Amino acid sequence: MTITYKDEAGVAGMRVACRLASEVLDYLTPHIKPGITTREIDRLAAECMRSQGTISATLGYQPPGYPPYPASLCTSVNHVVCHGIPNDKPLKKGDIVNVDVTVIKDGWYGDTSRMFIVGEASIAAKRLCALTYEAMWHGIVQVKPGARLGDVGWAIQKFAESNGFSVVREFCGHGIGQVFHEEPQVLHYGKPGTGEELKPGMTFTIEPMINTGRREVRELGDGWTIVTKDHSLSAQWEHTVLVTPTGYEVLTLSAGSPPPPAFVRAEPALA
Repeated sequence: MTITYKDEAGVAGMRVACRLASEVLDYLTPHIKPGITTREIDRLAAECMRSQGTISATLGYQPPGYPPYPASLCTSVNHVVCHGIPNDKPLKKGDIVNVDVTVIKDGWYGDTSRMFIVGEASIAAKRLCALTYEAMWHGIVQVKPGARLGDVGWAIQKFAESNGFSVVREFCGHGIGQVFHEEPQVLHYGKPGTGEELKPGMTFTIEPMINTGRREVRELGDGWTIVTKDHSLSAQWEHTVLVTPTGYEVLTLSAGSPPPPAFVRAEPALA
C-alpha cells in the first residue's frame, strides 16, 4: 500500500469528516459520568452519527484474522489499552475511559479519541491522562514538510519515558483518507531523522497509548480488546493531522475539543 497525498478537494473532505468525528465526542461528553454503561455511550454515538449523516467505520470492521467489530466506537476503560468493546458494566467514579470514534462522510474517514475521567479520579490517573495528552501534542508539533516520522515517535517516547511512563509498541498511528488504515504507520517511539519523510498532503493519526506500568500488552479472548499485562492503567489520545506546506493542521478539532497544551499555544501558528 502506498501513501496517498490529498489534493484540495481531498483535504476539504477530510476536514469535514474529522470535524464530525470530534463532534460525536462533544455530544457524548456530558453523558460520561458514573452509572452510564459503555453500551449506552455506543448507542448515543450511533444516534449522533445518524443525525450527522455519517456512518461508523468500526461497526462490522473486519481486518484479516479478526472477528467483525460489533460496535460503533471503542471504549477502553482503566487497564484496557485499546479496542475495548462496549458492554453493560456501568462506569464508576474514578474510572478513566478512552472513547475512540471513526466516522465516514462522503467516502472520507475522520478518526479521533479522547480520555474521559469519570467523576473524581486518583492523582495518578489524572496525571496519566494529562501527560498522555501532552505526549500526543509533543508528536504533533514535530509535523512539517521535511521532518521524518521518527521525529514524531521520538518526541512522544522521550516525553512519556521522562515522566516515568511506558509507550505501547504493538499499536501505532496510521495514514487515513478514503481508506480507514493506509500507509504510513506512525510509531509512537523511534529515532530522530529516521522513517518516512513528511510531505504536504499526507494525512495520518497520532494516537499514543501510554501506560503507568510496563509497556507489555495482551489480547483478550474476544479477539479485539487489548489490556496491559501488568494490569496498570493505560491512556490514549488521538488526532488526525494534515501535513501543510508550512507545518501541520489538526483536522479533528471541534467546539468541544480540549485546548492544546500551553507549550503549543505559545508557539506561532503553523497551519
